[in-house]
Amino acid sequence: MRDLWTVKYRPKSLEEIMGNEQSIDMVKKLIKSNNMPHLIFHGPENTGKSSTAFALAREMYGDDYERNLAYFNASDFFEQGKNYLVRDKRFTRIIGTDDPKKIDKSVIYVFKDIINEYAGMGPVDADFKIIFIDNAESLKSDSQHALRRIMEKYTATCRFILSTSQPSKLINPLRSRGLQLFFTHVSDDKLAKFISSIVEKEGIIINTDGIDALVYHAKGNVARAVNTLQIASIQNENKEIGPQQIYDSTLREQSENVIKLFEAMISKNPLEARKYIDNLILEEGLSGREIILLLHKVVIGSSEPDDIVAKWINKIADTDFYLTESANERIQLQSLAAMFFK
Repeated sequence: MRDLWTVKYRPKSLEEIMGNEQSIDMVKKLIKSNNMPHLIFHGPENTGKSSTAFALAREMYGDDYERNLAYFNASDFFEQGKNYLVRDKRFTRIIGTDDPKKIDKSVIYVFKDIINEYAGMGPVDADFKIIFIDNAESLKSDSQHALRRIMEKYTATCRFILSTSQPSKLINPLRSRGLQLFFTHVSDDKLAKFISSIVEKEGIIINTDGIDALVYHAKGNVARAVNTLQIASIQNENKEIGPQQIYDSTLREQSENVIKLFEAMISKNPLEARKYIDNLILEEGLSGREIILLLHKVVIGSSEPDDIVAKWINKIADTDFYLTESANERIQLQSLAAMFFK
């Protein structure tokens, strides 16, 4: 079985993280000061926010960092709901059942219970423990207010790291509780250098134009570049990889559910469109913005007339804007699907 390269080459230390020098330098200073506040990492997807949080914990606590680090993905709680709660064995004792139908409390109430319990647990051989909440923009308003109170209550023994691609969705009292650090995609030069190092380690045959095409496609997104490179290497084993092979590999990245969503939208089938939106969010775990980007690629590659494609792209752009302010990604995506029916 092949290793997933996005996992294999994920940075394990702060020194290995590319780009975002100012934010990484600040994290290093906070670790040395032994006076770390709550932190809020914000920026686009795949910019190193989660990698930085795990590297920070590893640097503070060593190889046994998981004893003092609790990780939660807010989108799992509030987009998958009770079905997710019963799948995560950490919560069995708290919810008391493995049947989602027997959970009589709301997901928000259970989330408060879980975070409060984990925050109340003392650290192991450390001054404080870390609770890392990824995709914090998925937190409902009530949950954010509860989280703010928990952060205040357990400041002496617990630090929170919140990661989000949409900081505007966090309430002001919550944002004010943490030091905000911004993350962005890496430069083309740094990405090309990193890709070249993987090429050498994996023994891949790729020409300069192939690397340039990969960097152009990735647009600073390291995970996308690494994933595309692995697909290209599998498709062209022991063969030279050039721009055409990179392009062919990007087509393989398209989710079948995105293509079916597009087909449902242009065939004016709202029920089918909703089904594929749910599949993308719940089964594939994609964010609203990731779905929008994939849908944009499908529209661009369609054989529809230019004026129709331009109209669709304008609607996608409007939805992309609404997603930055909305509290429910599914509603915005369904609204986009409805616009295609007009």
